[in-house]
Amino acid sequence: MPKDVSTTVSHARGEGDLPVVIVGAGAGGLCMAVKLKEAGIPCLILEKGDRVGGTWRDNDYPGSGCDVVSQLYSFSFDLNPEWDRRFAKQDEIQAYLETFVKRFDLGRHLRLNTEVAGADWDERQGLWRITTQSGDSIAARSLVTSTGQLNRPYTPDFAGRSSFRGEAFHSARWDHDVDLRGKRVAVIGSGASAIQFVPEIAPDVEKLILFQRSPNWVTPKPDRKITSFEKALFRHLPFLMRLQRIWDYTKLELTFRAFLKGSALGRKWQRQSQQALESAVNDPDQRAALTPDYPAGCKRILLSNDWFATMARDNLELRTTGVDAITETGLRSGGEDIAADVLIFATGFESQDLLAPMAIRGLGGQDLHAAWEAGAVAHRGVTVAGFPNFFMVYGPNTNLGHGSIIFMLECQAKYIVKCHREMAARRGFMMPRAEAQAHFNTKLDQDMQHTVWVDGCSSWYKNAEGKVVTNWSGTTLRYWWETRAVNPDEFHFEAPVHAAGMRQEETVA
Repeated sequence: MPKDVSTTVSHARGEGDLPVVIVGAGAGGLCMAVKLKEAGIPCLILEKGDRVGGTWRDNDYPGSGCDVVSQLYSFSFDLNPEWDRRFAKQDEIQAYLETFVKRFDLGRHLRLNTEVAGADWDERQGLWRITTQSGDSIAARSLVTSTGQLNRPYTPDFAGRSSFRGEAFHSARWDHDVDLRGKRVAVIGSGASAIQFVPEIAPDVEKLILFQRSPNWVTPKPDRKITSFEKALFRHLPFLMRLQRIWDYTKLELTFRAFLKGSALGRKWQRQSQQALESAVNDPDQRAALTPDYPAGCKRILLSNDWFATMARDNLELRTTGVDAITETGLRSGGEDIAADVLIFATGFESQDLLAPMAIRGLGGQDLHAAWEAGAVAHRGVTVAGFPNFFMVYGPNTNLGHGSIIFMLECQAKYIVKCHREMAARRGFMMPRAEAQAHFNTKLDQDMQHTVWVDGCSSWYKNAEGKVVTNWSGTTLRYWWETRAVNPDEFHFEAPVHAAGMRQEETVA
């Protein structure tokens, strides 16, 4: 029987003390909770999974790891001297996030196995009414979504998919009960996930058939073990760890220029990738198939030291003809039937339909997904016109081609806390003015035209119309500047009772 649990939430005794509800307990949601706690603002985290961790909980395939150096993949207020490698593996990052929950006592603010179905803005009361999939109702004075951009695996609806008699799974839902040794394994996709797990499984399988839609620029990964001596230095002299982080941040921040059209650094990365390819692969046809026809950075730059060597293995077959259909015993490609015991879909995520499948309804019952029909937009990637007291961590146009997303998450969490302080001071609700949001996105789109992301390649950065809806158009330093303070002139702060009269005025631009 559905129930209203708003009065059972810790500290929620009356409308003024209703918590901020955070949806998602990945890195962004956990960071948001800590910053709210520090500000004395009660919060509740709703997580659909049985553990925290988000993408690092889900993507536990063989070889899973980060392509950002470890010191930048920990929060600035919780540096970790115990990273084992320069580029941390999935299990280490997951352990870090689980320890983070304990260190900051987030467990009592966390409700696991709770999937949000939707949220409606109550104009009369000036609060969000959140509904879970189990039918529970939770009232919140504001709603923060932190569900990520890559949280829902995408599997193409190939003809005959249900007829396959072998084992099949998506790389983001890896089936560890399936033994791949001595099997014929078909991998569909050759992107960021495949580049990590294919070299791990290739030595064990009898045959690996890799279906590549388009090749990637792959540069060497400067990874190594961190020595016990280095860990001891970081543990006992933490300022050295912070210096290392500053150095890593500066180097990575400077690489943004590689994503500008005509960049010399971008061409250098292409040469590095080509040299790595030529040193590992002798077959000219295979070299040609593995060479992209778009500038480096248009798609995500991938880091690997063993990808091209794996492509040259005798038991690996690279196919570029695409998958026509799935059969009972394998796949059909280019009119040829190919036998396979196991299918692994490395086909990415549903990155464009942000916040789906949740139904978010703002002023006048306006549906957020309908408002975003032409592509997701937001003010500074955080707030949306027509949706009061609604905030996003890792929202539209806050992803990066360079740098660490952890930096962006911290910027957003701090900005959202500042928004709540503004609301508290004015005793009203808060949402961006439509004209302020439109101005911000016009400038963002203009800046985006200078980047390689708008060039002629297909990528998960763009929607079907070619608009880049995921990536930030500048440096992380510039994003920090954009979110360093709240400009009251860009927002409405009217008391909730006045919200109904604004239905027609404020819509998503």
